[in-house]
Amino acid sequence: MIEEMRLRDLGVIAEATLPIGPGFTAITGETGAGKTMVVTGLGLLLGQRADSGAVRAGARAASVDGVWNVPESGVVADRVRDAGGELESLGEGRAELLVGRSVAREGRGRASVGGRPAPAAVLSDLADALVVVHGQSDQLRLRSGAAQRDALDRFGGTALAAELAAYRDAYEHFRTVDRELAELTRDRDTRAAEAADLRSQIAEIEAADPQPGEDADLAVRADRLADIEGLRAAAAAAHDALSGESEAPDAVSLVADARRELERAAHDPVLEEYAVQAADLGYRATDLAASLAGYLADLDETGPQELAAVEERRAVLSALVRAHGSLEQAIDMLATGSARLVELDDDGERFERLTSARDAAASALDDAAARLTAAREAAAADLGRLVTAELTQLAMPDAHLEVAVTPGTPTASGRDDVAFLLAPHPGAQPRPVARSASGGELSRVMLAIEVVIAGVDPVPTFVFDEVDAGIGGAVAIEVGRRLARLAETSQVIAVTHLAQVAAFAGNHLTVVKASDGSVTASDVRRLEGEEREAEMARLLSGMPDSDVALSHARELLALAR
Repeated sequence: MIEEMRLRDLGVIAEATLPIGPGFTAITGETGAGKTMVVTGLGLLLGQRADSGAVRAGARAASVDGVWNVPESGVVADRVRDAGGELESLGEGRAELLVGRSVAREGRGRASVGGRPAPAAVLSDLADALVVVHGQSDQLRLRSGAAQRDALDRFGGTALAAELAAYRDAYEHFRTVDRELAELTRDRDTRAAEAADLRSQIAEIEAADPQPGEDADLAVRADRLADIEGLRAAAAAAHDALSGESEAPDAVSLVADARRELERAAHDPVLEEYAVQAADLGYRATDLAASLAGYLADLDETGPQELAAVEERRAVLSALVRAHGSLEQAIDMLATGSARLVELDDDGERFERLTSARDAAASALDDAAARLTAAREAAAADLGRLVTAELTQLAMPDAHLEVAVTPGTPTASGRDDVAFLLAPHPGAQPRPVARSASGGELSRVMLAIEVVIAGVDPVPTFVFDEVDAGIGGAVAIEVGRRLARLAETSQVIAVTHLAQVAAFAGNHLTVVKASDGSVTASDVRRLEGEEREAEMARLLSGMPDSDVALSHARELLALAR
């Protein structure tokens, strides 16, 4: 609940503090004193759109601050902490939440939650869990079928909520399966073409059977084969230089001569070591000459046809590289493409599976929708009966409210259309409340609905902005009585111009207007004792000092007590 609200430079209110607290708070005041600014300020705290025109004349900005008493854990606390705000623990699972909003005459306004700056959208999120506001314009909510269905669902309690949750799960499952099947059907030709292309690519790669690094090896081999005569001449010349059969001395023979000369002087340790090195050179030169001889033999066996075969193989691999970017990517394609082809080839079986799954999901959705409709119909009968009883107490003894549940367009909220139908007197045909009720009657119907639903699904705070417009006398007394009853389970704040309503409030605040000739400013005071009696007399007759009005005021207060 909201404990306190502070307003500064909002409309005609220069500065005011509203001590609210639990139970039923009535806010009264003369016309133009700024009672509506209280609701405007509360709306700002709840994230409603800021209007720079609400800034008091001569002020640069208006501000509203609220102190809320909220659970220390739960939806509200989690949202506050997500926004970076903090709660001040009050003990016993409760906490204090500070919320602020400013509206600048020029430029942007500001919002804060839990002592930290926050977007106004955070305030809107919190509003859904904190307050229900009913102004005269909010009676239009009764024109909305969705709002009427939501009201019925709230009244249905946990049992109906469970059926609604089951239906929504079935609805989302059906939509998921149906969407997957539709995509598969729509893309069948495309997927078939993709499968054919994959088969062609995989067959080409499998026929080529490329090996990792093969293209690089073939490039080296092709270069060698293209210059085979030059390689042969170089290898032959090197072989002759090492161990040739010509009369010219060769390297092997010269190294052998050097070794023998050094061995003759083996008595010298240094030359003995050099002789060993010369012997090693001789062995290595002989091995190299043998290797060159083998190389030349291999070249002799290589013909032009081998070069042609290498170039042909390179052409095959080049085609794969052009198609896939690299030989490695072509090789990878065998694995990834084969897996994708298995998936595509499964389309026939997948289509059958999805068709069967969709049929099963549709059947489950039908069952869930039927159970939800049955739960709504049962709740509708009870809601209509209880609201009709409330209307009897609100001076509409012949009125009858019927909550009709009829088949509608399937949505995530079910397959039902819900309509509140009112028969204002016996014999009248039930018609939608927005077309069959006057403004005052509409106010009473809305109040009756809220009172009944609050018995099942309480809302933390209700705010009524002159919801009693168009009524008076005994009807107003019953409205005040019902607001007091609502305050037994929720905090109720009502801006009213009726003494019969204000009499039932446990907390009576008045907005007092004063004028210095140029600027009108208002303040808010809590009324008790004689001050309250005087305000009640003013509401009744416009004459706060009238003995008759004061006597009537005291009578009303006694009746309310």
